[in-house]
Amino acid sequence: MEAIQKYLSEIEQAIREISRDDVTAVVDVLEACWVSGNTTFVVGNGGSASTASHMMNDLNKFTLVPGARRFRAIALTDNVPLMTAWGNDASYDDVFVEPLRNLMNDGDVLIAISGSGNSPNVLRAIEYANERGTTIGLCGFPGGKLAVLAKHRVIVPAMSIGQQEDGHLIINHAVATALRARIEAQLIAAPAQAFA
Repeated sequence: MEAIQKYLSEIEQAIREISRDDVTAVVDVLEACWVSGNTTFVVGNGGSASTASHMMNDLNKFTLVPGARRFRAIALTDNVPLMTAWGNDASYDDVFVEPLRNLMNDGDVLIAISGSGNSPNVLRAIEYANERGTTIGLCGFPGGKLAVLAKHRVIVPAMSIGQQEDGHLIINHAVATALRARIEAQLIAAPAQAFA
């Protein structure tokens, strides 16, 4: 019971300390991406790969507002054949950056999720995406190189990787909820733009 209480108390404290301003900045970026009709890509390794898939799901489906343009998100983690092809034929460090070279357009967004913030394949993708569009890092503590390289970042101030991943999922749901509310507001305020 002590381990459960400790874990839950620590994640509760970490969630309290997440910067609301940083999360709001992420919503601002994603709203601008939606307005411009661009695409958001999401990447991560291990548990963060499953969070990337989860986030792609929520950005595409949870933000649906009848009558409004749909949000476009792609989790590069979901194309296992392409990931393994690059991992086998080149390097695991290339599994995200090479698909981005095929798919990313100017003005697109990359969300990179990493507890350590130091995964080479994530950092390589961020470096490339910084040249094409806007980048967001969902980081653990203290954030690693990802927190430095990403144009926007949200750090979950927890020491445990599990708690960091918990925090990233909570941020995902907060972002998707806020983004849907913004899309609804845009539809009311400027229906022609939201329908485009």
